[in-house]
Amino acid sequence: MNCTRHNSLRATQAFAVTMLLAISAWSQGMGGAMNKGIMSPPANMRPPTLQNVGIEQRLDAQVPLDLAFRDETGKAVKLGDYFGKKPIILDLVYYNCPMLCGEVLSGLEHSLSMMQFDVGKEFDVITVSFDPSETPEMAAKKKSEFLRRYKRAGAEQGWHFLVGKPDAIDALTKAAGFQYQYDAKTKQFAHATAILVLTPEGRIAQYYYGVEYPPKDLRLGLVEAGKGKIGNIVDQLLLYCYHYDPEQGKYSATILRVLRLAGVATMLCIGTLIFVMIRRGPSHGVREAGRVR
Repeated sequence: MNCTRHNSLRATQAFAVTMLLAISAWSQGMGGAMNKGIMSPPANMRPPTLQNVGIEQRLDAQVPLDLAFRDETGKAVKLGDYFGKKPIILDLVYYNCPMLCGEVLSGLEHSLSMMQFDVGKEFDVITVSFDPSETPEMAAKKKSEFLRRYKRAGAEQGWHFLVGKPDAIDALTKAAGFQYQYDAKTKQFAHATAILVLTPEGRIAQYYYGVEYPPKDLRLGLVEAGKGKIGNIVDQLLLYCYHYDPEQGKYSATILRVLRLAGVATMLCIGTLIFVMIRRGPSHGVREAGRVR
């Protein structure tokens, strides 16, 4: 009887989760047409100071892993040193940025803090400065600041802050589709904001725009990029029901899949209920009535 009740409870829970997914899919489907992805305007429509600024998506493109950089300790490294086992979050900033880059890093740290995945365990983060004049000392200062905020053991082994020479920076930013330009008057860089999720092999899997990154989407992106090496069965269920929308830079529900799953869950729930009723049999009601008397 305990086993039967347990199976019935699990089936009911699965049905409830699936129906919630179905409701979410319906609401996203109704509102999806109103949401437009953050895309860079054509170059001929940009002001002169932003002619070369934007994000050009290069999904599935390979980033060059032989590029040479220096980490926050001054050690010479290759980009490929950080690939091979885990998915990677790549963000391109410059450490002396007076405003926007700090917002990108703060938004990323906030999302990472909201996830159960740990930097250095399930995935790594690579922060690269696109200002060739910046130094390992500046990278070390920025790393120390955000590790203090993140407050998780082992993160220092998984969150890497790099600086590099112009050739390496140019090759990486071009591979990522990250477009920026230097303004000599303000002595600052004009640039777009986005983070990238890369596969363990170094291919670009996803882009997330702006300075806020939904933890749920970022987790699913890492699970998908990791090709099943991280995450759990719930993540796989969500990936079945949701797909990454490159234009919006987020996951959206696949309505037909959710409804199909809801139908399967409904049949399982009905089947479990029938099974329980058959196991109890007509004599069960008679025994219960006898106990009441």
